[in-house]
Amino acid sequence: MYLVVGCGLSGTVIAERIANVMHEDVLIIEKRNHIAGNCFDYIDEDTGILCNLYGPHIFHTNDENVWKYINKFDDWIRWEHKVLSCVDDKYVPVPINITTINELFNENIQNSYEMNEWLKQNQIKKDVVKNSEDVALSRIGKKLYNMMIKEYTFKQWAKYPCMLDKEVLERIPVRDNFDSRYFNDKYQALPKYGYTHFVKCLINNPRITCKLNIDFSEFSKTNDLTLFDKVIYTGPIDQYFDFSLDKLEYRSISFHKEIYMNTRYYQQNAVVNYPEAKYPFTRITEYKHFLHQTSDHTIIFKETTTDEGEPYYPVPTQRNKELYEKYKAMAEKESNVIFAGRLANYKYFNMDQAINNALILFESMID
Repeated sequence: MYLVVGCGLSGTVIAERIANVMHEDVLIIEKRNHIAGNCFDYIDEDTGILCNLYGPHIFHTNDENVWKYINKFDDWIRWEHKVLSCVDDKYVPVPINITTINELFNENIQNSYEMNEWLKQNQIKKDVVKNSEDVALSRIGKKLYNMMIKEYTFKQWAKYPCMLDKEVLERIPVRDNFDSRYFNDKYQALPKYGYTHFVKCLINNPRITCKLNIDFSEFSKTNDLTLFDKVIYTGPIDQYFDFSLDKLEYRSISFHKEIYMNTRYYQQNAVVNYPEAKYPFTRITEYKHFLHQTSDHTIIFKETTTDEGEPYYPVPTQRNKELYEKYKAMAEKESNVIFAGRLANYKYFNMDQAINNALILFESMID
């Protein structure tokens, strides 16, 4: 029997492969009271609207193998996600595109050439890029940086971009056209019946047993882990080692729910960012927009990032990078344990990356 610690995407994909390909038994233990990890969604009792408990999740990928894999288990509906940002009381597209510039600066840019010329005039190039502020200034210039990036980044990380490694904003997207989609991947979709249903389908196998409300730290005290063929651990790597070298830093998210009865919509879009310092939250999500759900009421979630709570985003400082490498060296000495997923690798994964990583890890197990 194999033991999988954690019932999120990484753990359930590996469990599914072990059961269906190797025809071996799998025990999944999960500390929470639900499956599906941070993808978990549910029907709100007051409004009948399908909501994500841990923030919106939009599946997107260019990976044909991953796309074929998820479609084996459930139905998916094409969904091109769009995000607006409230800046100077205007709602402009994110990522930054021609419309964003025209709206904020009363420009009349018409094509890619004019957009790139505007960017060149505003960009502040650095001989040496030392941090995320340098990255942003070199991509979009000071005006856009101050309006859309600086305070938003502080609200997310409790650090200004000049205090963060360059990788945080290294991939800040800028479009030189009118494309207002948040992603440009070939495949963009939402599961027809929700992510919880998708994960149920993944682990719907008599060889897979899932037990909730079980903490690995307590489980390992009363169970002999050597009796399992392998342990696949998807929790925080520092917690596995009882924080023996110190804790790795994460940012978490606090969600404030508001229900509006007899209200068609609260906002014009599913997700609206609030980058200005005058707003304590980073964004508002209104789930009714997703898949055009119907209800007489609506529900929103305001997000603020915090240091306490469920670990979401690794904080990319030099101290944390060095500490993770030490834990990674310790992990490599664990002969019967495979460390999988974002928490175990101290690295943020998009959903397709988490699935692909799990599939690759499984292949390495059977080689």
